[in-house]
Amino acid sequence: MSDAIEIRGLRVLGTHGVLAEEQDHPQPFELDLLVETPFGAAAASDDIGRAVDYSEIVEVVRELVATSRFRLLEALADAIAAAVLADRRIEAVTVTVRKLRPPLAADLATVGVCLTRRQGETVRWSV
Repeated sequence: MSDAIEIRGLRVLGTHGVLAEEQDHPQPFELDLLVETPFGAAAASDDIGRAVDYSEIVEVVRELVATSRFRLLEALADAIAAAVLADRRIEAVTVTVRKLRPPLAADLATVGVCLTRRQGETVRWSV
């Protein structure tokens, strides 16, 4: 796929993390999404009705991060990918989630995860 919508630097407050204070107090998260979807019909017609609307993606992701609770960034990123892929016109999505104030005793800017999911892909986890 060579067509993709880029959403970079979306900042949302959320209550995600393993520590109790992370579950009690919202903290800032920054997200990037690379949404793979064919542009052919939209580009040829210049019609928003034939395009995936990135404002709708932003709202779905913003709402999910702000209202859900996950202990792991991996679980949050996976839930975001599933929500984006609910639009069957989207072939794949790469989601990056960064915690802007990680609770670590180290001098670092962010910690985060990145994953890619494709339409119809089922991830099976074993323990």
